[in-house]
Amino acid sequence: MFISYFLLISNLQIYYLFDIINLGEIYMKDREFAIELIFEKLDNRCIYSYKEIAELTGFHPKYILKLKKEILDGTISYTHGNKGKKPHNAITKKEEESIITLYKRSSVNVKKFSKFYGKRSYSCIYNVLKKNNLI
Repeated sequence: MFISYFLLISNLQIYYLFDIINLGEIYMKDREFAIELIFEKLDNRCIYSYKEIAELTGFHPKYILKLKKEILDGTISYTHGNKGKKPHNAITKKEEESIITLYKRSSVNVKKFSKFYGKRSYSCIYNVLKKNNLI
C-alpha cells in the first residue's frame, strides 16, 4: 500500500517509509507513545500525519483524533479511570465472614455448599475458603 506510493515520489520518502515500518514494529499499541507523537504534531515538531500516527501505534485514526481533542481540552489522563477502585461485584468482608461461619457449621463438600449458598459462584466460595485455610 505505502510502498508503491512512496517509490514514485522520492528517495527521501522511501527512508520515511522505512522509518514508519521500523517504528510500527517497536511501538504497537502504545498509548503514551501516541500521546507523545500527538503533542509533537501539535507543536509542529512531528512530520507524521494523524493517520500515520494511528498506524505507528496500532490505534484507529478516530481514537487518535479523540486523544488529540482530549489533549487540546486538557482532559487527557494517563491512567484508567477505574484504577484503584474496588470492583462492584467484590465480596464484602461481612459476606466472607458469613460464608466462613456457615461452612464451619456444615459437613458437606465445597461443591454442595456452593449450591446451598447460591449467592456466589463455586470459584468465589472456594477462594474464600482457601484463603482462610478451611480447605
